[in-house]
Amino acid sequence: MKKQEIALRANEALKKMYPDAICSLEADDPFQLLVATRLSAQCTDARVNLVTPALFEKYPTVRDFADADVADVEKLIHSCGFFRQKARDIVGMANMIIDNFGGVVPDEIEVLTTLPGVGRKTANLIVGDVYGKPAVVADTHLIRISNRLGLVDTKDPLKVEKELRKLLPPEESNDFCHRAVLHGRALCDARRPKCENCPMSEFCKFSTNINI
Repeated sequence: MKKQEIALRANEALKKMYPDAICSLEADDPFQLLVATRLSAQCTDARVNLVTPALFEKYPTVRDFADADVADVEKLIHSCGFFRQKARDIVGMANMIIDNFGGVVPDEIEVLTTLPGVGRKTANLIVGDVYGKPAVVADTHLIRISNRLGLVDTKDPLKVEKELRKLLPPEESNDFCHRAVLHGRALCDARRPKCENCPMSEFCKFSTNINI
């Protein structure tokens, strides 16, 4: 079976299992999603969602974050880990968005990655979820599942992103990534995948190999 066919079958299977392909990070506007995504690095989405209500209540706008005391932001996000660097990045990105982009979060990956602390994973999430453009958010779940399916043979996020852009329908790629995250949490665990309950087991390279 060709990779293109596997990708399309996987997309349909995940769509049936997880019809609501939504980001698990909670945010009310593009900048809040950018902040939440930065906080999620080396931290669970559940933890981020516990932290951001108080953070966004105190700093509701981009301007508020730009004017914020970094030390105060550190206190509010302390439990997310790596809080000092994250606080500097958040305040820095707010200032850059105001100074360079008129207070509007950019809608292009290459531009977003010029912001402090913003890599391609974060940029793809913003471009896909906020602006509805084709995006591939190469997080650990997507990378693991894509390798197991045989769609890619690399753990390099950029290479995974580029390969999946070739294989997935552009209009489906962003939702595919969200569904992969849900599937990784529910069934395709890193250590103990529940292949017997997975609708993709019949065409999954990993499942086929372990059941030989």
